[in-house]
Amino acid sequence: MKRVVLFLVTNLAVMLVLSVVASLLGVNKFLTANGLNLGLLLGFSLVIGFGGAFISLLLSKTMAKWSTGAKVIATPANQTERWLVDTVSRLANAAGLAMPQVAIYDGAPNAFATGATRNNSLVAVSTGLLESMTREEAEAVLAHEVSHIANGDMVTLTLIQGVVNTFVIFLSRVMGYLVDSFLRRDDRQSSGPGIGYMISVIFFDIVFGILASTIVMYFSRQREFRADAGAAQLLGTPSPMVAALQRLGGLEVEPLPKSLATAGITDRPSMMSLFASHPPIEERIAALKGR
Repeated sequence: MKRVVLFLVTNLAVMLVLSVVASLLGVNKFLTANGLNLGLLLGFSLVIGFGGAFISLLLSKTMAKWSTGAKVIATPANQTERWLVDTVSRLANAAGLAMPQVAIYDGAPNAFATGATRNNSLVAVSTGLLESMTREEAEAVLAHEVSHIANGDMVTLTLIQGVVNTFVIFLSRVMGYLVDSFLRRDDRQSSGPGIGYMISVIFFDIVFGILASTIVMYFSRQREFRADAGAAQLLGTPSPMVAALQRLGGLEVEPLPKSLATAGITDRPSMMSLFASHPPIEERIAALKGR
């Protein structure tokens, strides 16, 4: 879960910064000089929307390491680290991938994978997961994360986020323009957007951004099933992945930072299922057993 939530939070922050900078540079006045220019607004929304998503993607590995304190294994210091590096190497080779960076971080059982491309990625595992699982179960978790990379999930997520961002930016500025026009309906002297426009845009950017995240989270839930299936394919059997999920279901799992939530192997059940990055473990097990 960690990877996706980190990506979403970073994306929202980048979008807001880009929007504020654009406003300071006079883009808002240009777009509304003769009424709201919807064609130019759509172009502006595409640039900021996809720009924010791809900047977030490029920052994903750095943000993941910073938020979890993950330490990349340059030279294995013990048998566990050697096994971890060798296992990821073998799985990556089987999936046709370049060797990802491998990292360990202190924390309760969890793991995640992230990175800008299939051949520039990071797989990180918590000490809690390595201590609480058998080697076979931990290998299944690693296969799940390698499958995320092989499936190109982060790039696909970025494209979906870019489309969602575009609509968020476009709609928030249309709503901001309507609110501003209503507030200044009796003011015939002023031209260009007023303070009501700027405040409304920021408000709707945040509100629409949160609502739009349900679309990204839906994709995240679907990709978990694909990564589980990919792990079963890499290992030649779904049994280790089923065992790993059963183990996780009985453990106290520490949630990843919000910015990385969708990148993890599992997440706590959510009262708000639309915002859940992972499907229930029971559903994932049932899907694997039904293969």
